Amino acid sequence: MSFDLLSAVKGLFTGDVVSQAAARLGESETGIQKAISSIVPTILTGLLHKAGPQGDATSALAMAREAVGANTPSVISGALQQNANGWLNKGTEWLQGLFGNKVAAVTTAVASFAGIKASSAGTLLNAATPAALGVAGEHAADQGLNAAGFLTFLNTQQDNILSAVPPGFNLAGLLGLGSLGELGKKLSGMADNIGARVQGSPVETTRQVAGSNRWIWSLLLILVAIVLLWYLARGCGGGNITDDVATDSIAAASPNAVDPLIAPVDNAEVAIPRESIKVTLPDGVTLNAYKGGIEDQLVQFLKDDSRPAGKDVWFDFDNLNFKSGGSELTEDSREQVQHIAAILKAFPKAKIKIGGYTDRTGDSLANVQLSRARADAVLSSLQGMQVDADQLLGAEGYGAQFAKAPAGAPDEERKKDRRISISVREK
Repeated sequence: MSFDLLSAVKGLFTGDVVSQAAARLGESETGIQKAISSIVPTILTGLLHKAGPQGDATSALAMAREAVGANTPSVISGALQQNANGWLNKGTEWLQGLFGNKVAAVTTAVASFAGIKASSAGTLLNAATPAALGVAGEHAADQGLNAAGFLTFLNTQQDNILSAVPPGFNLAGLLGLGSLGELGKKLSGMADNIGARVQGSPVETTRQVAGSNRWIWSLLLILVAIVLLWYLARGCGGGNITDDVATDSIAAASPNAVDPLIAPVDNAEVAIPRESIKVTLPDGVTLNAYKGGIEDQLVQFLKDDSRPAGKDVWFDFDNLNFKSGGSELTEDSREQVQHIAAILKAFPKAKIKIGGYTDRTGDSLANVQLSRARADAVLSSLQGMQVDADQLLGAEGYGAQFAKAPAGAPDEERKKDRRISISVREK
């Protein structure tokens, strides 16, 4: 019997795994089961796309090989319960490798389809990605497949996978395709080309290999000559040659500057002086702020009748910090929260929601919980400053759901994902 990749991955999500996931995420088993039914073909479609139309079968195979070991029910359960062996972190990174900046849209589609929270959908995606890739990687290892063979194998699986994608997901659109059928045609065409090359003339193949070898030897000789010249130049220069050493300004900064889990948006520009300005509110109150900071942006937005409010309108705090590992605001952060309270009092029609975000490192469920706790802390502070309750529409923690940088990216990139934001829903 031929190998069925889709069925093999689905088989990992046993009744026990579904029950444990439901208990861990606070969802119904029906919702979890429905989410898995959409997640598995979605991940595998992403793999088809990466190996085929994206033309990156080598990276696709490398991801699958690295994921071998994650493809057992017990490992999935361990990842969901306590991020065992860091599989959730790896899943986050690989998911971005498959879908790029469309991960949030995929997460939203799964949540909507299954009727579960977006945070739960994100955790399931992070856990299922290593498992799905691991099944493909194990099969590739068993069959001794190289990148070309892996692409050919995936082509044999495409019909089952693509037909299992739930209708209405618009997965083709997220991948930049007109339809999933277009993905299938491109994949088949690439696989056919590989087959044609394999069946080519033995004489011509020998001639090409021989030519390639001569080219490689020429390149090696050039590289050896370059290294030799560099070595001689270093030797002749003696101690007069000074190596430039780049200084990392972030690493040299005060260790007490920020909590590494959620940092202000503008920390990447800490070394650049910011321009201080006065922001005057309609009621005559004047705030000491920074040009381009949240006070400046928020007041300009609220004054501009041509710019509508909505759930997609967000402004990031730029001077907000928490005590390390917790949700308690530092004393110096209260000033910016007070500014927001003053702005809301000056614009009584404005209604806002608070959102908390983290980067992709750490346990995804813990990140959601911490981001929610910190968003709640800001909301509570605003409530304590006598802001009209009707203007505060609540707080939500999104964890790493909308993070852009992969878990393995330098902190300089990841810290932009750690933030607290305000969404203006009415003005």
